[in-house]
Amino acid sequence: MKSFSRWIPIIGGAVAGGVIALVIASGSNSTRSVTTTVIQQGSAQSEPTAIRTTGGMTINQIYKSASPGVVDILVTSQSQSPSLGFFGGGGSTTQKSEGEGAGVVYNSNGDILTDEHVVAGATSVKVTFQDGQTAPAKVLGSDPSTDVGVIHVNVPSSELHPIPLANSNDAQVGDPVVAIGSPFSLPETTTAGIVSQTGRSIQAPNQYTIPNAIQTDAAINPGNSGGPLLNANGQVLGLNDQIETNNTTGSGEGSSSGVGFATPINADARVANEIIAGKTVQHAYVGVELSGTSAGGAQISVVQPGTPATTAGLESGDLITAIDGHQITSTDQFIATIDNYSPGQTVTLTIKRAGQTKQITVKLGVRPASSPTGG
Repeated sequence: MKSFSRWIPIIGGAVAGGVIALVIASGSNSTRSVTTTVIQQGSAQSEPTAIRTTGGMTINQIYKSASPGVVDILVTSQSQSPSLGFFGGGGSTTQKSEGEGAGVVYNSNGDILTDEHVVAGATSVKVTFQDGQTAPAKVLGSDPSTDVGVIHVNVPSSELHPIPLANSNDAQVGDPVVAIGSPFSLPETTTAGIVSQTGRSIQAPNQYTIPNAIQTDAAINPGNSGGPLLNANGQVLGLNDQIETNNTTGSGEGSSSGVGFATPINADARVANEIIAGKTVQHAYVGVELSGTSAGGAQISVVQPGTPATTAGLESGDLITAIDGHQITSTDQFIATIDNYSPGQTVTLTIKRAGQTKQITVKLGVRPASSPTGG
């Protein structure tokens, strides 16, 4: 698993106050996310700029097509904090906090996709549609391993405008993209850029690795989490999730440095379908920690005791070069490939150990709730 010292893992205003630019406390022991916006006058554009010279829609066309299917999500949570009370007595006070993110209308049944960290710990969720209509939402479920959450609203079907999904595997460097979300409490904010790179690995809320993330230079800021990253056809490539940044606001909140990441919609949709079906999301697990970089495969640095890896006889130093005959050239590729399997399935790993090539069969287990580096 890669680690980045400057990761802002919660860009979507989770319940811990991810969109707070200024916190105002009141006598009711509550906090509210507020922002100060400076508006500068600029010259007006008579025509929308094309997102690319040939093919695809303009940015304006993408916005008009997709924005009705993007919602603003306001999350409320409560936490207990210690209190001295009168004369130094014990006790606790209830602290209320609110955070903001975005979501994507997934279907006409009222299911909406967002990031897990946007709705984690929520006591109440409110959704605001583009036309200003609001509705309470229920958290159907979430998966911290992929940072995917699903919420549900009961509204007329006329209010729901599902956005078509792209094949995130088709994303290529240089492809134009558009992000829509609620950065710093500014719903329907639209930014544009390109796919800066594909196949990135980012860290999930439970410390696992999310493979195949899409890197973009489209501006993504606190409040964009859970909103869509769209291709030139107005289809969802992924859910905006994280940024790496050197820039911070006055309150220490990270802001865009041109390096943002979206989770791949292929994996997001697979997880969402399981949640909507009422299933518990499970991921395949080997039980190894892997070196961050290794030549010609994925090298095991630690074998966790009591795991499928231990049972199969894998050892520290083994270099995994193939899974079921499919070549593995990196740690990231190993993690992404294993994630396509289900717990209980059996895989054959080709490894190199002490100059010899071996075939080792592993029956995959269920990934624990949290784990160190590995898969």
